[in-house]
Amino acid sequence: MSIPSKYDARNVESKWYDYWMKHNYFHSKPDSREPYTIVIPPPNVTGVLHMGHMLNNTIQDVLIRRARLQGKNACWVPGTDHASIATEAKVVAKLKDQGIDKNDLTRDEFLKHAWDWTHEYGGVILDQLKKLGCSCDWERTKFTMDEDMSEAVIKVFVDLYNKGLIYRGYRMVNWDPEAKTTLSDEEVIYEEKQGNLYYLNYKIEGSDDTLTIATTRPETIFGDTAICINPNDERFTHLKGKKAIVPLCNRVIPIIEDDYVDVEFGTGCLKVTPAHDENDKMLGDKHNLEVVDIFNEDASLNSFGLHYEGKDRFVVRKEITKELEEKGFLIKTETHINKVGTSERTKAVIEPRLSDQWFLKMEELVKPAIKAVLETRDVKLFPKKFENTYRHWMENIRDWNISRQLYWGHQIPAYFYGDGKEDFVVAETIEDALELAKTKTSNSELQVSDLTQDQDALDTWFSSWLWPMSVFDGVRNPDNEEFKYYYPTNDLVTGPDILFFWVARMVIAGYEYTDERPFENVYLTGLVRDKQRRKMSKSLGNSPDALKLIEEFGADGVRVGLLLSSAAGNDLLFDEALCQQGKGFGNKVWSAFYLTTLWEVSQDIEQPNSSKVALEWYEAKFQKALIEIEDHFSKYRLSDALMSIYKLIFDDFCGWLLEIVKPAYGQPIDAVTYNKLISIFEENLKIMHPFMPFITEEIWQAMGERSPEEALIVAKWPEQKSVNEALITEFDFASQVVSGIRSVRKDKNIAFKDAIAFSVLNNEQIQPTFDEVIKKLGNLEEVAYVTEAVEGALTFRVKSNEYFIPMSGAIDVEAEINKLTEELNYTEGFLKSVQKKLSNERFVNNAPEQVVASEKKKEADALAKIETLKASLASLK
Repeated sequence: MSIPSKYDARNVESKWYDYWMKHNYFHSKPDSREPYTIVIPPPNVTGVLHMGHMLNNTIQDVLIRRARLQGKNACWVPGTDHASIATEAKVVAKLKDQGIDKNDLTRDEFLKHAWDWTHEYGGVILDQLKKLGCSCDWERTKFTMDEDMSEAVIKVFVDLYNKGLIYRGYRMVNWDPEAKTTLSDEEVIYEEKQGNLYYLNYKIEGSDDTLTIATTRPETIFGDTAICINPNDERFTHLKGKKAIVPLCNRVIPIIEDDYVDVEFGTGCLKVTPAHDENDKMLGDKHNLEVVDIFNEDASLNSFGLHYEGKDRFVVRKEITKELEEKGFLIKTETHINKVGTSERTKAVIEPRLSDQWFLKMEELVKPAIKAVLETRDVKLFPKKFENTYRHWMENIRDWNISRQLYWGHQIPAYFYGDGKEDFVVAETIEDALELAKTKTSNSELQVSDLTQDQDALDTWFSSWLWPMSVFDGVRNPDNEEFKYYYPTNDLVTGPDILFFWVARMVIAGYEYTDERPFENVYLTGLVRDKQRRKMSKSLGNSPDALKLIEEFGADGVRVGLLLSSAAGNDLLFDEALCQQGKGFGNKVWSAFYLTTLWEVSQDIEQPNSSKVALEWYEAKFQKALIEIEDHFSKYRLSDALMSIYKLIFDDFCGWLLEIVKPAYGQPIDAVTYNKLISIFEENLKIMHPFMPFITEEIWQAMGERSPEEALIVAKWPEQKSVNEALITEFDFASQVVSGIRSVRKDKNIAFKDAIAFSVLNNEQIQPTFDEVIKKLGNLEEVAYVTEAVEGALTFRVKSNEYFIPMSGAIDVEAEINKLTEELNYTEGFLKSVQKKLSNERFVNNAPEQVVASEKKKEADALAKIETLKASLASLK
């Protein structure tokens, strides 16, 4: 087999991925081995690979490949999420381009378009993960809208409803006017924005008096149904029991009293709009106020908005401000900072809206999940700092709004049979619903055609919170062999931004349905940011094309580049230079392998002692690194684990060991050394493989004929053995000696091809273990031990040990004398200029203290250098 001198990832990666797939290395079946299970955080079915996916899935692949090498039954379940809001928005946009309005379609007609979209784009991101090297069990690929997955979701909904935990309520919800659906509280992002506070005058009915209110939303005056004052506010005693007139629409509304009103904010008078503010709704309920909803589902004004009907709320805000000012109702405007809720998905400004929705009671459900993470630590978060975030969310949890006004998703299994809002039953199928309805109504004449299923779909997270169970069919068939074998799973790798959306909810569902944790460890990655700490985004144009990175640097290079700077929980400041470093590391290892293929191996040569002791040293170094690596893995410090591997192989293996054992030019290498070196190289490849799977498999297979059972992907992780610390310490000292010799050679222009004499005054009582190594790497005639300093020799120190290289024959004495004399003359001239400055009293008295101190340091340094130069010259004469 011809080995190319340079590594080309493009010729290697698809070859080995196809090989792994062909031999089914990724697929797992229950057996007698210890299972190791990871479920992928399912990306959106319509998504494409971005830097966050790259980081997250690289980490998962590192963990799964290492588990496979450890002999565990590694199972990594891939899949995608149907992503109700995001996918429906894309389908709606596509239909709009074709001149089709969603509202003109039936549910079934729309769903056909949605499935067409899913089938066209749904596999893209999973195929891209293969380019990265992800060793998922592709035979197990799941989609949250698969028939069995959907059945599990509906089964859970019905179960929770029957337990009294799901209820239907008319509540103030977060309305996304762009997606035209409600959102849960956790899907709303609050941002501080600068707006205005508008001061409006309301006339008092039956008088010329007015009162002034301050509002940030003047367009909502059409929904005002009361003015509220604090009963203890003496400024407004005269208004008690009176009525006010709403500007423009002239609606007469009561002036009510409630100590909810903050007398210090605005004017102390509060306009009450029960349909468009949660706090106003509570006031409205308390005082039995009328509720006037002024918005359409897209946040344009309806008929209550009079001549503004059909216009967007923000357009109306501008126009109504002008009208109110022209008609004398607007007194003044002030700038005002307030928190504005925006949709996590569409970024649209959220509109509070009263609506019939489905809710899940969380107060009791959440308790086992709080205990598991914060008390018993059955579920561990890495880094631990996220426990505080988890605690805050879970201890302040509100009922979960689980219904969405969307077609794409799991349709809520509630069936209405009468005229009232309460005339419904909940069942897994319409046939079951019919039987329930007959029983509930005592009407045996009811038919399927009399039932109408709720049009809403379930929140996407309501399916993904079952993911670790449902991918193994654990909800429908909890006693099946696979579920009992693979569940609970081991590790979960995800971003902290979905710690509550997904992670916490999976823990809740796990304890509710299995009384077990769904996973043991949660590794929370940081966010990928650019060098300026900005979050990667399409709008900023700072998010590189993931596939182009792989094309340029190879998958291994990109994986290393991502992981070198991704400490757990800390944001990754991505720089393409890191991928170049990863590629460079691969090239270094390839060059090391290529070098070994150039050597002739001889059975007749005795192993040099330098090679023997160097191989023993590297084994000790490897074992010490292995302990570090295992410790880093146990703490999910994958970046540190990779760095330990990087330093071991780049510095110790390529930088030292190969240099020590390589034969002289044109000479063969002894078989004992060569075979041991290749064995060590194989161990290096094993610990590299989880991080750089392609190049390591390529080298492994190029080392000799291997059967499919002997592929690196299923090799055996190195065994931990005792560490010879003394050997490591002795080599560290010896390496400093070699560096000292090389520095002298470079400084004195002593050609490396020229062997030189060498003596050591061994004050440190260092063992001669690595003398042969020092001799070879320094090209020394010998390593002689002396009891006193050698006169007329070049010298350097390592700790208290002194090393001597006789100048006789080693250097051109005359040239060295001329060089040192020239340097001495220059330094003496420099000293005179500094001393002249310091002898000037005016300078010393007036210059800043640090400037004078700097000049004195220059004087001291020059004096010391002159003394050294004179001593060196004296030794040469």
